[in-house]
Amino acid sequence: MSRPLAFPLFSTALVLAVAVPAHAEKADRLKPAVIQADANGVGQIDLQKQVAVVSGNVVVTKGTMVIHAARVELSKTPGGYDTATAFGAAGKPATFRQKREGVDEYMEGEADRIEYDGKTDVVRFVTNAAVRRLRGAALADEMNGNLITYDGTSEVMSAAGGASTTTNPGGRVRIVLTPREGSEAAAEAASAAGPLKMTPALPATGTGDKR
Repeated sequence: MSRPLAFPLFSTALVLAVAVPAHAEKADRLKPAVIQADANGVGQIDLQKQVAVVSGNVVVTKGTMVIHAARVELSKTPGGYDTATAFGAAGKPATFRQKREGVDEYMEGEADRIEYDGKTDVVRFVTNAAVRRLRGAALADEMNGNLITYDGTSEVMSAAGGASTTTNPGGRVRIVLTPREGSEAAAEAASAAGPLKMTPALPATGTGDKR
């Protein structure tokens, strides 16, 4: 069902905040939320309370933002902003993807539960969380932890460790940062990882002994 809508490891008690160039598409938070589900999905909407609950391979689309989940609860605040909580299923976490403003980059992540606040433009990834910034299809930065908060306005991601899980043994926080695109370090890294050079062909040798 679908609904529109290399740092080392750190101790579990540590909370980290990292500024990344990751502005979300500014217009997304004001776009309508579209919720879709499979043919065997179940949906219910309370028109009075402005609350929708949908389950069954749900997809939520809101501008460039797309959330996939087993179940989604979406509601409107008194001010008219969307809030959503997406739940994954056993072995299949909820996922999130959104384009960055003005560039060919995307933020994407997954967790057992994803919470979105349209007023503050904040997304929380709860339990078995991983969030990545992609340049096109290439991985730029990545963060793993028990709780990750992505603020699309301030460009800050925060991560906290927690209990050990099957996908995050030890409950640790892990962050990988690559050089900023266009920087001297990025150019040097790209040069060092340049195209493979072919080994010159060896001269042919005979199979017999010529005398």
